[in-house]
Amino acid sequence: VQLQASGGGLVQTGASLRLTCTASGGSIDSHPMAWFRQTSGKEREFVAQISPTGRVPYYKDSVKGRFVISRHNANNTATLQMNDLKPEDTAIYYCAASLKYTPVHLADWDYWGQGTQVTVSS
Repeated sequence: VQLQASGGGLVQTGASLRLTCTASGGSIDSHPMAWFRQTSGKEREFVAQISPTGRVPYYKDSVKGRFVISRHNANNTATLQMNDLKPEDTAIYYCAASLKYTPVHLADWDYWGQGTQVTVSS
């Protein structure tokens, strides 16, 4: 499975962006999907995760109430709707898919997209 992340950009504080992860070379409908982000010099951090059915989302505390993860298995895509963006949300955002039923650690995520830059100006 290959993943392609898109939708990043430069926005002002309070704006919204919608990131899309498009899968090819296989179906994602049986895989948990997630979004991570990384800034220079820091470890990649978890942002949001969604179960294969789309019924069980999890979020990093700092994005709860602002970000919404969803998936569209028929289109082989997952999205991250980001609202009320803040400068601290600035990072490269990566989508990921796991072969495990309940991925916990970073190493549990098997497939990664190439990343899309999100920059939020103050």
